[in-house]
Amino acid sequence: MKRIILVAFTLALLTSGCKVFKSKKSEAVAPKTETTSEAKVFSVPAPKTTTRENPVSDTMYEPADAPTGKPVSMRSEKFTMSSEDQAAYGSKNFFIIVGSFSSNENAGKFKQELIQKGFKPIILHSETGYYRVCVDSFTDETAARNKVQKIRTEFPKYADSWLLIKK
Repeated sequence: MKRIILVAFTLALLTSGCKVFKSKKSEAVAPKTETTSEAKVFSVPAPKTTTRENPVSDTMYEPADAPTGKPVSMRSEKFTMSSEDQAAYGSKNFFIIVGSFSSNENAGKFKQELIQKGFKPIILHSETGYYRVCVDSFTDETAARNKVQKIRTEFPKYADSWLLIKK
């Protein structure tokens, strides 16, 4: 009889200290209340647009005197060109790119299409391994940007044209 009382007391003590039974008891006792919170609205100030004199990043903002439109993307890379192109365009620093290809053959085919449309394209082999098809080159950044905008408006097919800066 003493053993039965001792076992019953031990079981009661163990079950009262068990977390499983406590969590069920606390859920049953405490009524659930819904809490509603209002959505918080944060405002972020608009980024400032500035024109930098010496560009070093890929995307630049338009100068104040440039035509409106999508900002002209710029990238600075080292590249090589043929010896005859080097003689004609070697002193230029800004090149308008309308196509980039991983294959020289594809760049050549695209160059022929551009010749038929009245461009005088050249192919530049960049340090990244791509063959860039260039339709014009400049020593002045503003003139180059204006020409990119002109190409984009006159030839919507080349709306993604961009400037390559000679390293």
